[in-house]
Amino acid sequence: KALDKQPLNVEETAVLLRCDSPELIEEIFAAARELKTRVYGNRIVLFAPLYIGSYCVNDCAYCGFRRSNPDSLRRTLTKQEVVDQATALEQVGHKRLILVWGEHPWYTPESVAEVVKTIYDVKSDPHGEIRRVNINAAPLDDAGYRIVKESGIGTYQIFQETYHHETYAKVHPKNTQKGDYLWRLDGLSRAFEAGLDDVGIGALFGLADWKFDTLALVAHAVHLEKTYGCGPHTISFPRMQDASGLDLETFRLVSDDDFKRIVAILRLAVPYTGLILTARESPELRREVMAFGVSQIDAGSRIELGGYTEVGDSQVQVVEKEQFKLGDIRSLDEVVRELLTDGYVPSWCTSCYRLGRTGEHFMEFAVPGFIKRYCTPNALTTLQEYLIDYASDETIAVGNGLIDKEIQAMPESEQKTTLLTRMAEIRDTPKRDLYF
Repeated sequence: KALDKQPLNVEETAVLLRCDSPELIEEIFAAARELKTRVYGNRIVLFAPLYIGSYCVNDCAYCGFRRSNPDSLRRTLTKQEVVDQATALEQVGHKRLILVWGEHPWYTPESVAEVVKTIYDVKSDPHGEIRRVNINAAPLDDAGYRIVKESGIGTYQIFQETYHHETYAKVHPKNTQKGDYLWRLDGLSRAFEAGLDDVGIGALFGLADWKFDTLALVAHAVHLEKTYGCGPHTISFPRMQDASGLDLETFRLVSDDDFKRIVAILRLAVPYTGLILTARESPELRREVMAFGVSQIDAGSRIELGGYTEVGDSQVQVVEKEQFKLGDIRSLDEVVRELLTDGYVPSWCTSCYRLGRTGEHFMEFAVPGFIKRYCTPNALTTLQEYLIDYASDETIAVGNGLIDKEIQAMPESEQKTTLLTRMAEIRDTPKRDLYF
């Protein structure tokens, strides 16, 4: 059923989760690899997180930003600091960001919208620009979502963290904003009702039983599609990592083998949804699990406040300034080169957002798998931009070889002719941002 690109229901997903036979698990992995190729091809979308503020009224047991942590350094970026961070990200080639805040009354919808507009206005020479800003922030009311939507955001992402009621109450004290389970659970439903139709869901694995939260993510996706005609654009599945003042032995940590199963089963259960693999994981594991269905990763990530200018590509991490510890802090160029070497097409495409292919319109393209027709040529044009404007010589050599291979494999068509014209324009003129 999954290989026919049909979403699975909760009961069917449970069948996959119950498989313990190595042979059947390998069958699941093989099916996930095949489905990812059918729906998304070999492209991987790249983005970077940008932390705006670390003040927080919550006291989440797993988070370095929790209010009771005396070692956490509290900071909110000024407008000029936001400009500086966006400029630094543009100058290495980023086009897509996700902005992250702690949950605090200071971080109003108006202030979030102002930061988004500030970033869109940053145009660094010669071709630097952020083309799409996504949001990871507190749940809002209807009016708040409308304000944020007007700033031109892409996806609004809310992690439930865990869907298990007892565990949720244990790690989120009742006297905090995040302690209200139902307010958070309903957050993305309110977003849809306010007209914001591009949303992302996620769970933090390591809090409750991983099989339960995998099922719950699928149940949430099914609910959104059934109720609003559109499932989540993305699903995130980060694992617990070390953070300032944490004792990891008190959590239900997920093994590498089980983590691979989570990714593969989610790919099969929700074929149309982008799966985000974060830099919490090591480069080695990221490389291995990429094939199981991942469609988006962050790269060149710094999660310290001000990290892109104050730390840059340094391999040093300052735990007190981070929400959690990263496993992969390689530069964007290093990650891109590895992707190219492994046969993936790195993509910075933002065309769906800008042409209105979101919400139900995105589903019309994505569910049958037709999105691949748009994503492959758009991935190639954005890769061409990156290689010319930002890449190292070594990455350029590998990238040009992959582009030639991808274009040769495309059947002759009007679209291919147009793509070749646009690729030449990018190479030979200052023209950029040419998309299908």
